[in-house]
Amino acid sequence: MATAQPQRIRLGLFVQPVGQHVSGWRLTEKLGDPTDIDWLITIAQKAEAGKFDLFFVGDALATSMYRLPSTMARLEPLTMLSALAVNTKRIGLAATASTTFSDPFTMARSFSSLDHISRGRAAWNVVTSFSTDVARNFSRSDMPNHAERYARAREFLEVTNKLWEGWEAGAVQPNKETGEYFVNDKIKSIDHDGEHFQVQGPLNITRSPQGRPVIIEAGSSADGQKLAAETAEVIFTAAASLEEAQTFYRSQKDQVIAAGRNPDHVVIMPGVMPIVGRTREEAKALWKELNTLVDIENGLRQLSLRFSMELSQYLLDGPVSEVPLGVGNQSRAKLMTDMAKRENLTLRELAAVAAGSRGHRVIVGTAEDIADDFELWLKEGGADGFNIMPAIMSEQLDLFVELVIPELRRRGLFRDDYEFATLRENLGLPAL
Repeated sequence: MATAQPQRIRLGLFVQPVGQHVSGWRLTEKLGDPTDIDWLITIAQKAEAGKFDLFFVGDALATSMYRLPSTMARLEPLTMLSALAVNTKRIGLAATASTTFSDPFTMARSFSSLDHISRGRAAWNVVTSFSTDVARNFSRSDMPNHAERYARAREFLEVTNKLWEGWEAGAVQPNKETGEYFVNDKIKSIDHDGEHFQVQGPLNITRSPQGRPVIIEAGSSADGQKLAAETAEVIFTAAASLEEAQTFYRSQKDQVIAAGRNPDHVVIMPGVMPIVGRTREEAKALWKELNTLVDIENGLRQLSLRFSMELSQYLLDGPVSEVPLGVGNQSRAKLMTDMAKRENLTLRELAAVAAGSRGHRVIVGTAEDIADDFELWLKEGGADGFNIMPAIMSEQLDLFVELVIPELRRRGLFRDDYEFATLRENLGLPAL
């Protein structure tokens, strides 16, 4: 009688070139440059050697003097990933791009190009912009409200999908005898006429190797969860506890079913910052050192940016006040206020969390401790995988690959090698 194969963990690498922790760059022996492509290639190749599913880069369309070094100055993601595509073979390449200040034709063409260059490894992390600073960079004084941004995003995805589907498989069939290169009835215009977009099509690039890039979303608000249930194939989220993760996981999978989709075709990956040590004492000492280096004033500024309101008016050592959720990033603001209530954090303590891990869960310990945690979350319905956020780059990535991944393999929870050529296949998603 055949035994059931153990469920496999999916792993993404959430890349900040100088480390995810705000103090991480101060403890690295070799300080990287966020705009040095050779440094980024090195990171991507380390992740590929560890057989990560994804190399993921975030993005924003505005910056300030108070942001992390990796986010204040960075390469445009699609340009960067195109360079990484020719220096890697199997790891997926995921870029964040906003639907708020772009157009579907350009986005569809750009991601299809990345999918061709990488031979089927592209993924798009679909986001809506929320900062008024972004609006001011695009000739607007204000930002569309939350509902408007999501309505635009829904139609934006509808149009990009139509454009990708406009080229059928087998549309390219060069025939030297007849002089015909394309099969014209396999290439279709889309003639989309909607509230936000009017797009004729067809897209001026052949069908993507994956049919279309893998779609990732990260919104945890009601609108964000609904859109993800309808359109996402990978969902990034943040959860501070297993109970919180299980609630989100069940809710999101139920919404996927309600949308008429297979819940096994949507991969949920919470972000986590593992502080890896060869001993627990080593890991705890590193975590303590990282936090002693946090600039609380900078952390408070980051928290204010996240909430789109000025928090310096409140007492640092007083309780965290209720924060209105109608302006900024609703899901992350709620996550942080819920955490503050649950753990009875002062504003100073929440600012340290915001500066350090930006609200994501932190696991401090050995490879065995981290593998125990991952296995529990996988088996108890809290996650399908994790988006790994190394605090120090590249020392913590190196230790994760050297220590944690072999421990996951020993338990039968992670691959020994890539099974397929495309990201969609390696994630277990259906072919298109």
